[in-house]
Amino acid sequence: MSEPQANNPLHGVTLEQIVNTLVDFYGWEALAKRIDIKCFKSDPSVKSSLKFLRKTPWARQQVEGLYLKLPVKKG
Repeated sequence: MSEPQANNPLHGVTLEQIVNTLVDFYGWEALAKRIDIKCFKSDPSVKSSLKFLRKTPWARQQVEGLYLKLPVKKG
């Protein structure tokens, strides 16, 4: 059985929710300026971004970090 993660602010938030929230808040163009990865610049989509971010830990960390800095998080 897994234990609650009280100290993990991302607990219960999916990567898809994070990407959608960032896109809603910034838009693809501004998001690509903040995080310089091709999947945000060239023909961006949530699906392609999720595929890349799941395979690329450093990029996922940047996306999660930016999400945590948002003033208001949707969920």
